[in-house]
Amino acid sequence: MEYTAKDYSKGKPRWCPGCGDHFFLASLHKAMAEIGVAPNDIAVISGIGCSSRLPHYMATYGMNTIHGRAAAIATGAKVANPKLTVWQVSGDGDGLAIGGNHFIHANRRNIDLNMILLNNRIYGLTKGQYSPTSPRGFVSKSSPYGTVEDPFRPAELCFGARGHFFARAVATDAPATIEVLKAAYNHKGAAVCEILQNCVIFNNGTHDSVYTKDGRAKNAIYLKHGEKMIFGENNEFGLAQEGFGLKIVSADDPAVLVHDAHCEDNTLQLKLALMGNGDGFPVALGVIRDVDAPTYNDAVDAQIEEVKAKKPYHNFAELLETNDIWEVK
Repeated sequence: MEYTAKDYSKGKPRWCPGCGDHFFLASLHKAMAEIGVAPNDIAVISGIGCSSRLPHYMATYGMNTIHGRAAAIATGAKVANPKLTVWQVSGDGDGLAIGGNHFIHANRRNIDLNMILLNNRIYGLTKGQYSPTSPRGFVSKSSPYGTVEDPFRPAELCFGARGHFFARAVATDAPATIEVLKAAYNHKGAAVCEILQNCVIFNNGTHDSVYTKDGRAKNAIYLKHGEKMIFGENNEFGLAQEGFGLKIVSADDPAVLVHDAHCEDNTLQLKLALMGNGDGFPVALGVIRDVDAPTYNDAVDAQIEEVKAKKPYHNFAELLETNDIWEVK
């Protein structure tokens, strides 16, 4: 059966005009239509926050859970019903502050979840406090003199938890966002997609360098497995290795690297994922890491079947009949 984006859409979103969540929601609807999984075979799980309202606008199963617990609920849903396609949606505050522990362990366990991290570097719903991804010195309602903390970098956290899939897209870049979401669905295991999105009220312009098409042409590099790492308004630059780091060279330099998203060693992938923080390198977009590995839910299913095969009982009634039975009259 063929689906359209409307088959996954429900209700009128209640976000501020211009919020990046609007752009992402539209891309998610379109991606789901192209993937083709029936709406009744999908669950969208969120925590608390502006982005976590998203399940309300999905014509699928959904749950708006408590703060920071989206990954825990999503894990339970996937393990209980492995046939369900589960999308977890969290903001940077919800997913990486109180939900940080769950984020780490969902990646470590490699649970088959599509984990969406909508990163606007601010707490929007609670009116503008700094979040775990806000940069050092960031002035907010909860840091009027500037933060004195270094931020989490989501890719670094994912890789450090032995994550096997990490991708990044910009909310306003619909075609690239759709491709990233489809790649996450096709990956078997925990698939983290960082979506750079703007909060027009409390952190407007936080991703300005790549939020427009022209900005991405100048300041981003689209990584594709098996293709050369070239970028620039006219694809005039490339990335090459220099010692244990990277350097920018001309696109026709024979030293230009070819992207390998499937490489088990994540050293280069992490370097690519961390570029673009005022270091003179472009921001990496697309699928940065995509490596196959055993999943937690498959391992649990296999273990259950193995244990059941060794037991003389397979249900509660059979369990009762394995012991001495007597009747009281």
